Amino acid sequence: MNTMLLDQEIWDVCLDANGNWAMASDPYSLAQDVACELKTFFAECYYDTSVGIRYKEDILGKLPPISLVRSQMETAALRVVGILTAQCVFDAFSNRQLSGYVLCSTTANQTFKVTF
Repeated sequence: MNTMLLDQEIWDVCLDANGNWAMASDPYSLAQDVACELKTFFAECYYDTSVGIRYKEDILGKLPPISLVRSQMETAALRVVGILTAQCVFDAFSNRQLSGYVLCSTTANQTFKVTF
């Protein structure tokens, strides 16, 4: 499925060489959509306030169990149409910053990582 391409530096829409909206296609579009889900705070989307990760409520400023963070990240990734499985892996936790990636497989039998 195609989606509007977001500039990786500023995470905003961009134009192609012809001045048209740049588009991304699979598998990059799926990876970008997963990244968007991981960046979305709970109730942030005005068109569907039931989606998003509960950063403010459960994670930021708290000391949640790692299983809670993992579960919310995986659930967010699985909301993307075309994602079959999602496995959250944490690389490091230092200076109050958690880093890692979500390993996703698609219904088209593709696999990719989305880092955070």
